[in-house]
Amino acid sequence: MRALLDRLLQYRLVRFALTGGMATAIHIAVAFSFIHLVKDSVLYANIVGFSIAFVFSYFAQTVLVFRHKVNLGNALRFFMVQFGALMISQAISELFSDWNSYIRIMMVVVILPIITYLIHKVWTYSGSSESTPH
Repeated sequence: MRALLDRLLQYRLVRFALTGGMATAIHIAVAFSFIHLVKDSVLYANIVGFSIAFVFSYFAQTVLVFRHKVNLGNALRFFMVQFGALMISQAISELFSDWNSYIRIMMVVVILPIITYLIHKVWTYSGSSESTPH
């Protein structure tokens, strides 16, 4: 079993899915907690969830997934992509504003990872001389 796990972790997409899954779990846990404990506002819940998940996600994606060094350049590109994803998430949430808040959050965390992976692969972490071998 260990050999299979080691072999799977050699693939960037698998590492992305695992670290993204953890970031998503952080986003969901924080957003759901915010809605339940603080205020029934999907906007604020997503902002707080995004902010906390962002910190984890940036370091995990940079170091573990794309195997780059942490630096200001890729941090800014990562933020721009993730902030764009947050704006898209809010747009999705508003389009489906008649739906349950929890379902709207789940829609966001299912659709956006696909888009962000592709953008990070082709833009955020492309062509950097600081990349380490995969």
